Amino acid sequence: MIGVIDTEGETAEWTFPAEPGAVRTARTAVRDQLTGWGLGTLADITALLVSELVTNALRHATGPIGVRLVRPADLGDTLRVEVSDPLPDPPRERAASPDDESGRGLQLVAGSSRSWGTRPGDSGKTVWFELAVPERTG
Repeated sequence: MIGVIDTEGETAEWTFPAEPGAVRTARTAVRDQLTGWGLGTLADITALLVSELVTNALRHATGPIGVRLVRPADLGDTLRVEVSDPLPDPPRERAASPDDESGRGLQLVAGSSRSWGTRPGDSGKTVWFELAVPERTG
């Protein structure tokens, strides 16, 4: 991990080097942060989707990969997750055949999240998705 940029309040952000260990390190950081926020019920699905997006970034881009978790005040029941990389080209969802070893990551993100999308950045792009935060009981 290059460094934790911010883990205070409702935002946590990390930057990882573009190397294979980044996927595992990103999963662990996301799980730990969500557990610390009392959102452990979202840890597995969030870590899985982050793994897919970080893997895509490693496959297609060189340079640092950013991961950011946001609990926007105006979206109280939503967790927004963003993965950024220096490649400006947006990812393309494709239909993978049963024998393909790749090509299902964006389908998994689209099918598992409330919404998702991409946006260009100053140097690269960000792929984001939103998950519903379950209501806390008692």
